[in-house]
Amino acid sequence: MSVTDLRQWNYPTRMVFGVGAIAQLPKLCKGEGMNNPLLVTDEGLREMPIVTDTLTLLKEGGVEVGLFSGVKGNPTGGNVEAGLKAFRDGGHDGVIAFGGGSGIDAGKAIAFMAGQERPVWDFEDVGDNWLRAKKDNVAPVIAVPTTSGTGSEVGRASVISNEETKEKKIIFHPSFMPEIALCDPELTRGLPAHLTAATGFDAFVHCFEAFCAPGYHPMADGIALEGMVLAAKHLPKAVHDGNNLEARTHMMSVAAMGATAFQKGLGGVHAISHTVGAMYDTHHGLTNAVVMPYVVRANRPAIEDQMARIGRALELDNAGFDGVFEWLMTFREGIGIPNTLSDIKVPDSHADEIGARSVLDPSAGGNPIQHDAASYTNIFQKACSGDLS
Repeated sequence: MSVTDLRQWNYPTRMVFGVGAIAQLPKLCKGEGMNNPLLVTDEGLREMPIVTDTLTLLKEGGVEVGLFSGVKGNPTGGNVEAGLKAFRDGGHDGVIAFGGGSGIDAGKAIAFMAGQERPVWDFEDVGDNWLRAKKDNVAPVIAVPTTSGTGSEVGRASVISNEETKEKKIIFHPSFMPEIALCDPELTRGLPAHLTAATGFDAFVHCFEAFCAPGYHPMADGIALEGMVLAAKHLPKAVHDGNNLEARTHMMSVAAMGATAFQKGLGGVHAISHTVGAMYDTHHGLTNAVVMPYVVRANRPAIEDQMARIGRALELDNAGFDGVFEWLMTFREGIGIPNTLSDIKVPDSHADEIGARSVLDPSAGGNPIQHDAASYTNIFQKACSGDLS
């Protein structure tokens, strides 16, 4: 593609950002015509104070609210269907998508499907499937992230697992973009260190893969590069001192920056991670963090220049591929990321199937090298055994 060719760029929704921002939620709901929203979150957050306090805040602010918490760590089509039933049965007029990537992805999908007659799988991000959608009755969404990882609060898609086929599907439509992303770093203060590391590294991977994806998108490149610089400086601080609100704030920015940047594309890390997550129900951010170095090694011939630019931005003494790779491994170790997929109980017994599925994942299209199924199988096997040759 030539630099002068026609292309379309889209950038995020309205964001209300800062410590204490959650206090504005009742007013924001009313401003969007949401007088009886459904708060959608995951199973693990249902009884947590950040959810119960938010429900109280809304009710005291004059907003009636329902709660749906039947969302798994990797949300499924069944979760979306159950949430859609709760939305319709409760006569709700909007969705508060609350939590990490799972709660926000499910919430956005429920709001979108409120206006559809086709099944959710008919809107997979393939070709022009998104043109099938009816836009008139899509419910408004306010997204409230409680982790700093996926950046789904500024995204136009949701990742939903098909439990029958054990595949993760990217469900896309411009209407998935929330009306408002309410980003309050205070909500991430209680996140345990290991989840802070996994979700934060997910945001870093988004920036890295977007920066290395082929194609012309200088705005995405600039955002991705600055996101990596912020993550390098502040993720270790957030992991080792969860009460460091300055670090938490920067990481919440990185999450949104990564999701903004990856409009340019993702790559092989996500292609493998989506496949592994669908088959073995692993944590997405942690899987990305484990797999990343093995994909970076496989992509070396195509990313030497990008690695040098990253090294200069990080102010490394050795700004070439080897220096950045050494920094990357030290960065992972410093926040407690395991070295292999075996460490997170992923077997290598279905390596060929992993390879075959990974090459078909939409994220594979953004990889700097178009690896075939055999190459993805090889990368996966190395990630299982720890072979960084």
